[in-house]
Amino acid sequence: MPQVRIIAKNFMDMVASLPAMKLDNLYSNAFICEAILRSLPPLAKKYVLQMLCIDGPISAKSMQEWVLADGASKHKVAVDRLLQLRIFTETVDRKRETSYRLNPVFQSNLQKLLVSGEVLPGEPLPSSITARLPSLEELDVFAIEQWECFMLQLINSSQAERPSNISSSTMKVFQRGLLTQRDKEAPRLTESGFQFLLMDTNAQLWYIIREYISNSEDRGVDPADLISFLLELSFHVTGEAYNISSLTDIQRETIKDLADLGLVKLQQGRKESWFIPSKLATNLSMSLTDSSSRKQGFVVVETNFRMYAYSTSKLHCEILRLFSRIEYQLPNLIVAAITKESLYNAFENGITAEQIISFLQQNAHPRVAERIPSVPENVTDQMRLWEADLNRVEMIPAHCYDEFPSREVFEGACEFAREGNGFLWEDSKKMRLIVKAEIHKNMREYLSRSK
Repeated sequence: MPQVRIIAKNFMDMVASLPAMKLDNLYSNAFICEAILRSLPPLAKKYVLQMLCIDGPISAKSMQEWVLADGASKHKVAVDRLLQLRIFTETVDRKRETSYRLNPVFQSNLQKLLVSGEVLPGEPLPSSITARLPSLEELDVFAIEQWECFMLQLINSSQAERPSNISSSTMKVFQRGLLTQRDKEAPRLTESGFQFLLMDTNAQLWYIIREYISNSEDRGVDPADLISFLLELSFHVTGEAYNISSLTDIQRETIKDLADLGLVKLQQGRKESWFIPSKLATNLSMSLTDSSSRKQGFVVVETNFRMYAYSTSKLHCEILRLFSRIEYQLPNLIVAAITKESLYNAFENGITAEQIISFLQQNAHPRVAERIPSVPENVTDQMRLWEADLNRVEMIPAHCYDEFPSREVFEGACEFAREGNGFLWEDSKKMRLIVKAEIHKNMREYLSRSK
């Protein structure tokens, strides 16, 4: 069974992949510098702060003395990350000794940040203009509803309560790699699409944003400018209103797309229009391992393979349906059962047992989340066994050869198959040979020459 993994990169991985010139230009933005400093491993942060007021280079040997012997691996990870992001520039002198120094633009911006303090990217609009703004609770509800509506629309579910306002071209960008369509058939989820649904919200958001940035050049937008704007957006204050007229044309179009994802809420006044960032937007500069933006768990799994999901979300119901049998649904409760048949359907769609177990553990109800294990062991063990049942036999396209004219030709064919890495099986007594289908053509040519 194929094993497909989605890697949801964060912004720092995308920043590191930019060309050197664009990366250097990004560092002229103080918010980029601060966001990158936040994302660095602890030891890398320490190196940056230690070298912040040093204008000259520091030798690699001197830096190695800053850590104990057992910290050599962490030291290498920190230095490699700083080099990837071009925060460190590496030089080698005539004696082949390596030294590092801070990127001067990055260094200058951080020095100003420490002296002047953090500066907001924009001033919020006064309450006299915006009147009543949604509370943080109302904004969280809006963000969750908008994100779930988008997700249901993304997987082409009939459960979507309202159509998405995202343009068809932008929706195709978000769906890339998640949906496939043949001829006039309705779009279907790919293996990556099924696995995408089992990710937590933060990881799903990274994947969508990554696709959005990766395809920005097709829309005439510079990826570096888009990354810069999105990271700057993460420094806005959640729940505050910011004037849309202060944005560029490209940024306004981006804000509209982000509003459909639930990252911001748009409002229109008599004269001005503004956007209000939600937690999804202000968490953009955090790492994927940060759990502060994850929602409270809702699933309870019992030893009899029954599953109770305390949720009113239609999206949760659709996700649980991927690997379980929904028995009935109440206004705030979904009752399901994990069966062999439901898991086999999930395995055929490319979902692994470990991904399902991880999903159940991450979304465990608070009453069971503190238990060890949060999902009963007999359930997780049985899920792994059922998956192993499918992997006992591997199907390989092959061809069988028999009725060889002589043993010499048979042994020569066996040796030819081994050399071509296509040998599967032989019966020396009856002179039968099975080889992979990929070398069938070469094998026929060899046998015709042997005759």
